[in-house]
Amino acid sequence: MSPRSALAGGRYGISTIHLAAAVRRRGEGRVISTELVARKAARARCHLADAQLADLVDVRVGDALATLAADPPRRMGMVLLDGAKRQYLPLLRQLEPDLLPGALIVADNTAMAGAADFVEYLQGSANGYATSTLYIRALDDYHPLLLATLLR
Repeated sequence: MSPRSALAGGRYGISTIHLAAAVRRRGEGRVISTELVARKAARARCHLADAQLADLVDVRVGDALATLAADPPRRMGMVLLDGAKRQYLPLLRQLEPDLLPGALIVADNTAMAGAADFVEYLQGSANGYATSTLYIRALDDYHPLLLATLLR
């Protein structure tokens, strides 16, 4: 972890809680979570409050590209993408200038439609990432989780 983490596709806050707990243990940082649906963002805020982690998270409602462009995160050491797959590459390209060397990119369900250009970009040798894929078992099926590290 580093001073900041960004999470696109916060939904009800489960991943956000895990990231915020890691930030709390580290003693520094903040998590930025985006959610398109206001009702889901409100639920995430309740879950974060119940976990006593709300003070570490900025929950933004709206399109991730717009909410992150309006107030861009700085000095990010981690980005977790788990939302609209077609937005993975535009989001990464938008956030890249503020990624710290060695930043970790985690992207869920990269075999789904819309993520192919994102995977191709990360695996392109000229783009400066080292990648690997983990297969996570959930709901009686395996789902790919792409991990990438920025090598600059």
